[in-house]
Amino acid sequence: MQNNHDLPREKLEKKGAAALKDVELLQIVIGSGGKDNDYREIAKNLSTTISKVGADALTVEDITEIKGIGKAKSAVIFAALEFWRRKFTQQTHPIIDSPGEAARQFDDIKNRKQENVAMITLDGARRLINKHEVSRGTLTTSLVHPREIFSPAIEDRAASIIIAHNHPSGMLTISEQDLEVTKRIKDAGELLGIPLDDHLIVTNGGYISVQ
Repeated sequence: MQNNHDLPREKLEKKGAAALKDVELLQIVIGSGGKDNDYREIAKNLSTTISKVGADALTVEDITEIKGIGKAKSAVIFAALEFWRRKFTQQTHPIIDSPGEAARQFDDIKNRKQENVAMITLDGARRLINKHEVSRGTLTTSLVHPREIFSPAIEDRAASIIIAHNHPSGMLTISEQDLEVTKRIKDAGELLGIPLDDHLIVTNGGYISVQ
């Protein structure tokens, strides 16, 4: 049994937030448990869920499934997490709100001597979740199969995706092959509920949207 001076709130007041363990911080957010649900056990289970799912991919449903956390408490926890995401993860997970911002995420492939296809996955707020290399070689429908695109997108729990490939020639021209690949991926995305937001061609001279 914890003494009063060992309780997270008292510890926070005396020693500061840095002195608290992750689970103790969650105990403060949870506040209290119920008759058969000790708040310390709830915090422990919540910590396990966050570690397993990942803070960026966590949903309200994931939190609500934890015994002892109802809809009201789940909303408070998720709102606190979302506030943290928006304020403190913008550098590593920026909002992709324009083609130019999307193109910047593919700066690493625009100078390559061989064609490369890459993809970024986005959440519902158009925040970057992750970046994936899809393939290397001349863009073809056989090389860029929807399976290679949407397998990591599903794993990331993406709300939408943006793909890009480079033109080693430096030419910002759209070929029939580019249009064919784009249509195939777009159609697959509509079926899966993960829309293709854009397909970019990137070079040293800039970028162009295939869509």
